[in-house]
Amino acid sequence: MILERFSEGSSPLHRIDPRVKVCIALPLVFVVALSNRVVLSNRYEAILLGLAGALFLLFYARIALKAVIQSLRVLLLFILLLWIFLPLSMQGDTLFHLGPLAFTQEGIHRALSISLKSSVIVLYIISLISTSTVFSVVHALHHLKVPRKLVYLAFLSYRYIQVIHEEYLKLKNAMKIRGFRPKTDGHTYRSYAYLAGMLIVRSYDRAERIHEAMLLRGFHGEFYLLHHFSIGKRDILFALFMSIYIFGIVCLEWIL
Repeated sequence: MILERFSEGSSPLHRIDPRVKVCIALPLVFVVALSNRVVLSNRYEAILLGLAGALFLLFYARIALKAVIQSLRVLLLFILLLWIFLPLSMQGDTLFHLGPLAFTQEGIHRALSISLKSSVIVLYIISLISTSTVFSVVHALHHLKVPRKLVYLAFLSYRYIQVIHEEYLKLKNAMKIRGFRPKTDGHTYRSYAYLAGMLIVRSYDRAERIHEAMLLRGFHGEFYLLHHFSIGKRDILFALFMSIYIFGIVCLEWIL
């Protein structure tokens, strides 16, 4: 479920222009994701600098560490699976044995690099993108000349995924009220199949009603914005500082 739990705050980072945060987040994510030095030569300086910057941004945004860890639960499960399978499946020099299982040095380095990269990228997104409301981010994408259809698709998807989730909760509560208890039997499988089917039907009906309501209100394929952003000195200084920081990561990656 998509929530705006990190957008509620009064930190300096929350008050930065969303356009600046989007323009900073994109190169940061690409620089970390395309870092090859950590894979080819097992050097972690650039990634560790990226991790330090991500932690600084979280501190700057005054985001509680507990809330961040709760948001990283799915990622941590994925990382755990990497650490189970990569050291065993990749060929290379054996680092140690655990019974008949051989853990390779290359597999451990690859698992470590993927773990660091994915964690840093998610922390960047939390600190830079999630500290703004979804409407502000979509508004920023509109100002940054992202294709209008993609902007509208992102906004409407966010809005109505929540609506579909509410419909799912209503159906689930109705099943509980009628005494449904999930088990590993045919009745449970049929019940979940009916739940999925009803969710699809209700989603289609809701989409039809929303489309008709928009047409009645004169919607012609464009949302009109009444308020616009303004860049101040704080936004410029933040963009300058983060640009120097990105340049530092690139220098560690390719020059040193």
